[in-house]
Amino acid sequence: MTDETKRIEEQIREAREAFEGRPPLDKWHPDLSGDIDMRILRDGTWLFQGKPLQREAIVRLFATILRREDDGEYYLVTPVEKWRLQVEDTPLLAHGLDVSGEGRDQVLTLTLNTGESLVVGAEHPLRMDSYDSGEPRPLVGVVQGLEARLVTAAYYELAEYAVASPDNEQVLGVWSDGQFFELGQG
Repeated sequence: MTDETKRIEEQIREAREAFEGRPPLDKWHPDLSGDIDMRILRDGTWLFQGKPLQREAIVRLFATILRREDDGEYYLVTPVEKWRLQVEDTPLLAHGLDVSGEGRDQVLTLTLNTGESLVVGAEHPLRMDSYDSGEPRPLVGVVQGLEARLVTAAYYELAEYAVASPDNEQVLGVWSDGQFFELGQG
């Protein structure tokens, strides 16, 4: 770990004493400190200075201060610093799916690569996108403009719960938390 990452880690720890759960990033608006030599690969690997961050606890910690702003860029934000980093695809991955209930009462819960769980619904909507190749790119909203991409296995598992839309039988989707999320044409 370098002095730069140690300093950011210390700022996060100090700030965590004042809150529970995720930091209040929406209240932090420091000036841009610059670009940090950090990159999140499509497979979810975090690189710092070209080398993978080995400690999962550090990755999870940094993920709590990550946000995407209106300019489309990703930033690590503390109360006093803001560092721009590069993200190849999405910064988070959804790899676990838990399903409870059936039909309109069904609730889908996704587990992220950071260990967090979230319920697909109004607060964490599911949407379909695609890569230039046409490959599906299922995404779920997380927080602060961040999205998590469902890994292939989670997407295939999700597809097992697809049903016809109540408005158009040609459209397939899934129910979760009282809402219908379209997956595509049937």
